[in-house]
Amino acid sequence: MAGTTKLSVEKALEKLRRDELQKTGTEQRDEKTEALQKEIKRMRAQRQRLDPTSHKRS
Repeated sequence: MAGTTKLSVEKALEKLRRDELQKTGTEQRDEKTEALQKEIKRMRAQRQRLDPTSHKRS
C-alpha cells in the first residue's frame, strides 16, 4: 500500500473522461466501418442483379 499513489478527484475524473473519449472514438470508427461494409455488400448485390453476365473472381 505504501507504493500506491493518490490522485486528486479532479485528476481521476480527467483520466476517466480521457479513457471514455478514446473508447467513444473507437466505437465510432467501428460503427462507420460496419456501415461501410453493409454498403459494399449492398452495392455488390446490386451489381450482380444489374449485370448477371459478370463472373465472380476466383
